[in-house]
Amino acid sequence: MLTVNDRFPSFSLKAVVSQEPGKQFVDLTETSFAGKWKVVFFWPKDFTFVCPTEIAAFGKLSRDFADRDAQLLGVSTDSEYVHLAWRGSHPDLKDLPLPMVADIKRELSAACGVLDRAEGVALRATFVVDPEGVIRFVSVNDLSVGRNPQEVLRVLDALQTDELCPCNWQKGQDTLQVA
Repeated sequence: MLTVNDRFPSFSLKAVVSQEPGKQFVDLTETSFAGKWKVVFFWPKDFTFVCPTEIAAFGKLSRDFADRDAQLLGVSTDSEYVHLAWRGSHPDLKDLPLPMVADIKRELSAACGVLDRAEGVALRATFVVDPEGVIRFVSVNDLSVGRNPQEVLRVLDALQTDELCPCNWQKGQDTLQVA
């Protein structure tokens, strides 16, 4: 599995960004959001139970991530057409303000090392990638346990200070000073 200080892998994948006919799909690469932080989060499967709770929670925080010059990218091993169908049928995903990336060949999931060997789907992994493409945070959960997008936002805030941040540090609090 890739970890902190590794480079995030190159990719070229389709993503769903809208339900508007003719504007549903875009091609994305690792350079699509040059100069921005990226929060890349993987989920196992569309049309499941835990996944939409996480995706919707990230979506609700999309403005907060954007305010920090960070682009959210959600990824699963489902196709862009499955993403579009799920987005259209699930009330919490209809107006999702982030790309749903299709990793149907499982290349990005495998390159990141987050492909579950038994199920063949992505684990619930989260990568915070700095503007230079270097991974600065990684978290991976079991397939049955959802993650906390607020904690990902807190970690992004801490990373962006480029300072020493104590346990449970929150944006606006003092960082640690080395004596």
